[in-house]
Amino acid sequence: MTTTLFILNEAPYGSERSYNALRLALSLSKRDAEEVRVFLMGDAVSCAKAGQKVPTGYYNCEDMLRRIGPAVAVCGTCLDARGISASELIDSAHASTLAELTAWTVEADKVLVF
Repeated sequence: MTTTLFILNEAPYGSERSYNALRLALSLSKRDAEEVRVFLMGDAVSCAKAGQKVPTGYYNCEDMLRRIGPAVAVCGTCLDARGISASELIDSAHASTLAELTAWTVEADKVLVF
């Protein structure tokens, strides 16, 4: 089993950096013997906010994260700084800490930062 950790820092919309990271994460998650973990920091914490409404035909980071699965962590300090509570996150994401990011980084075979 290979583990790839994605660390996202950019807002879900405006730039396509988080979108492209999630596209790659989804593609990798479909491969056998591949575990994908996503850690959201900075403005990327908004990617995991539930109830996103985007124009028809536009990508939706909330939906993309749901398809990745339960290994989605969101920086609690970054959530607090943006006034987002853990209860506002999608079900497959959890508020996390730098300690968990540290553990995930040490355990990962590959770390990709967007």
